[in-house]
Amino acid sequence: MYICTFATILFAMEKNMKPTLMILAAGMGSRYGGMKQLDTFGPNGECIMDYSVYDAIRAGFGKVLFVIRRSFEDEFRRTIVKKLENNVDIALAYQEMDHLPEGYSCPAGREKPWGTGHAIWVAAHQVREPFVVINADDFYGREAFRVMAEYLSVTDPETKGQYAMCGYRLANTLSDHGHVSRGVCKVSQDGMLEGVREITAIEKNAQGQISGNDEGVPLKPDDMVSMNFWGFTPDIFAYLEEKMRRFLSSNLQDHKAEFFIPFVVDELIHEGRARVKVLPSNARWFGVTYQADKESARKRIRELVDTGVYPERLF
Repeated sequence: MYICTFATILFAMEKNMKPTLMILAAGMGSRYGGMKQLDTFGPNGECIMDYSVYDAIRAGFGKVLFVIRRSFEDEFRRTIVKKLENNVDIALAYQEMDHLPEGYSCPAGREKPWGTGHAIWVAAHQVREPFVVINADDFYGREAFRVMAEYLSVTDPETKGQYAMCGYRLANTLSDHGHVSRGVCKVSQDGMLEGVREITAIEKNAQGQISGNDEGVPLKPDDMVSMNFWGFTPDIFAYLEEKMRRFLSSNLQDHKAEFFIPFVVDELIHEGRARVKVLPSNARWFGVTYQADKESARKRIRELVDTGVYPERLF
């Protein structure tokens, strides 16, 4: 477990570092049937990402950077930015399919976004400090933000290849309404990430057994999985461009191919260019992959409000 000592806090104060929270909010919500990142779940119309912003502010983050699409910028500013801008510094970056590295053009007919790796890359010019990446439609819990903020607050922004990941128990990340995909992690005895393997169609049967589409990988409730809660330093952007160029050279004409951040991290680990500290979380993650997840998410948030974890109105 990572422990923030008095000495490391003093170091962080001297460096005057406040990490940035990057929220990936450009998704199209095809399985959900709409823009789930803007759907409301809290008692006063809060989105799931409002709770992430609230937890991040309390943990000491200095800025929130939303990655969105220009097509809904006006609505996003009206419903999200307006209520948050007096509480924390806000910035926007735009994930558009034609925003690619020099020398590459988006093929005609592509409708699917390029993936999470691309979403992070488009914000490269706006980040100069250690930062966290999360999904807009996932609820991570306040402890995850606290631990990650402590880790990043003592991380020199000039450091290269020293990252972190918040890991969750597989059993705490399943949906009651359909199968999910998870990055199943291999973690060393000293808590370092050794690899991430994407496994799809993960679900729990009536007997409580967990299985996925990869029958060669047995799954257990305590397996550590990635929920796209990453801590990076700005050097990741150069790696992303390098890997994305390679990806595009092979997949440019594949309209369904996506460039995912876990694949990049896994490659960097195996190439010896990155070390990733795993920060375990016992929290029960929840998100809204399917429309049927909506009511259970609302119920969970209502329980957290009723028990005093969150106020009735966040902002």
